[in-house]
Amino acid sequence: MTAPVFVVEHLDAGGGGRYVLDGPEGRHAVSVKRLRPGEDIVLTDGSGRWADCVVLDTEGKDRLIVQLDSVTEEPAEQPRVTVVQALPKGDRGELAVETMTEVGVDAIVPWAAARCITQWKGERGLKALGKWRATAREAGKQSRRVRFPEVAEAATTKGVAALLAGADFAAVLHESGDEPLATAELPSSGEIVLVVGPEGGVAPEELVQFEEAGAKAYRLGRSVLRTSTAGTAAAAVLLARTGRWS
Repeated sequence: MTAPVFVVEHLDAGGGGRYVLDGPEGRHAVSVKRLRPGEDIVLTDGSGRWADCVVLDTEGKDRLIVQLDSVTEEPAEQPRVTVVQALPKGDRGELAVETMTEVGVDAIVPWAAARCITQWKGERGLKALGKWRATAREAGKQSRRVRFPEVAEAATTKGVAALLAGADFAAVLHESGDEPLATAELPSSGEIVLVVGPEGGVAPEELVQFEEAGAKAYRLGRSVLRTSTAGTAAAAVLLARTGRWS
């Protein structure tokens, strides 16, 4: 198994190679993971900068001393995959974010679709967005990523249409699609944007707006997936076919 990942706000080599991991991440490393001298860890800022480190010692319950000699920059993968996720009910939004992060999605855009039962408004919306972002961070660590997905502010249908208009490949998962996503011609670079509708489906007027923006409707398969799993399944198809999983 690869070394466990811990997130730091700033990552720079210095101090003669000695680096102190403290705060919540340090406490987790020392008191929960119980790391010991000689064990390997990875430090990352979640934006592509990372470093292989070796544990030197611990101090108290929340300070891990490691050897950090150099920092590496991981380039963004191509093509970039963004999933527009309609707001699911309950905690299914966090489930969608977690599994999409694990498979390798680069960005997630919450979408307040017309048929969404859940609506993000005021403090409730800010709290929900915070949960999605925290989930992406934790799932990024668990899946040993060093570049975590961006979770954008909630978008309106007009905002989603603008995103689709600027994409190199734009798709909407919808039963009206004549072509399966598994056979679509995909770009080798640039931006792929995929729209996943709510449990009630993408409304006809939304589908028209997205088609006018250049998106095409595609089928995923014979079975009907819940909105919280459809994005993960579709992203896996795209990542495998673009060669990012090769």
